[in-house]
Amino acid sequence: MATKIFVNLPVKNLNKSIDFFTKLGFTFNPQFTDNTATCMIVSDDIFVMFLTHDKFQTFTPKAICDATKSTEVLVCLSTESRKEVDEMVEGAIAAGGTTYNEPQDHGFMYAHGFQDLDGHIWELVCMEPSAVNK
Repeated sequence: MATKIFVNLPVKNLNKSIDFFTKLGFTFNPQFTDNTATCMIVSDDIFVMFLTHDKFQTFTPKAICDATKSTEVLVCLSTESRKEVDEMVEGAIAAGGTTYNEPQDHGFMYAHGFQDLDGHIWELVCMEPSAVNK
């Protein structure tokens, strides 16, 4: 059985976060969705749990970071093409997100990203297959 990853992120407004990521083409597992949390499906083995602040706080004794002011985590997703990177960033901006830097072209890797409605940073990369298969 493959190891699965569940990234847990606190959000101020669960419905707005669901709407934002739905506009980017993501879907959600209704089995793990209620008025305090949802499970966004990234792939067969990668999921993002968006939790209201009250729900998130039940999992940690630490204060919740304000991601608009401090970086708590960098979520990085691979894509199949540079076009897919650009389209997702454009979609994020159209849905109310923001960018935090310019696209980065490193030759073997193209990257750009966005900040979601809560300020979480989502990096998107497209790596040349020859760089990955070494």
